[in-house]
Amino acid sequence: MQGSANLNLMIKAARKAGRSLVKDFREVENLQVSSKGPGDFVSKADREAERIIKEELMGARPTYGWLGEETGEQDGADPTRRWIVDPLDGTTNFLHGLPHWAVSIALEHKGEIVSAVVFDPAKDEMFVAEKGAGAWLNDTRRLRVSGRRVMIESIFATGVPFGGRGTLPATLKDLARLMPVCAGVRRFGSAALDLAYVAAGRYEGYWERGIHAWDIAAGMLLVKEAGGFVGPVREDDNPLEKGAVIAGNGELFEPFARIIRTRD
Repeated sequence: MQGSANLNLMIKAARKAGRSLVKDFREVENLQVSSKGPGDFVSKADREAERIIKEELMGARPTYGWLGEETGEQDGADPTRRWIVDPLDGTTNFLHGLPHWAVSIALEHKGEIVSAVVFDPAKDEMFVAEKGAGAWLNDTRRLRVSGRRVMIESIFATGVPFGGRGTLPATLKDLARLMPVCAGVRRFGSAALDLAYVAAGRYEGYWERGIHAWDIAAGMLLVKEAGGFVGPVREDDNPLEKGAVIAGNGELFEPFARIIRTRD
């Protein structure tokens, strides 16, 4: 696809951070790791990747705001635009040597995501989207959500809470309702890639509670631009603000959402 100057900047930053992460991934056993809390780790590689991305993006667009997993929120001189960045989505996978993690970069304009990059360096898959221009994989493949129409033939993805998180009981109830009526549920450990896979038609849908804006901002636009639907777990909520999201293809979004939104 022919991307905007901002999208090309995002792709460049994601690739540069990805090269740094791949280098550290090859030496994962030697990484310096510190704990941020039960089941939630941050590595030297994670922080370095965010430094690289911030240097690239803010160096080129110094007036934009910033929201990053590691460095937090920073207001910009331009209050209408901000970068939303997760330098390493799937940190636990990364630290265990599992090659399923991604760099996620989104650009927000007036409260709406307008450009998105989710880069999987281990598989060299670059998912990109811009509002109104569609979603693409590695510049050449136009992404479309799955066309499946039957729940029992469909696969869904989620994140199962760990470390005693409060959303675990609700997620277990979701699974109890969903698993008997679908072909399977996957828990691969990267929300950004889960959403990218919905956009690519690899999953029919994805949902998760207790998630952060930087985990899902880019992936939400990918799904929308690939012809899918994105909504909150609780109707009328904003997924980026409330941290609970449902995404799916056009045929199954409504029945899928009804199952997730059911309250026992």
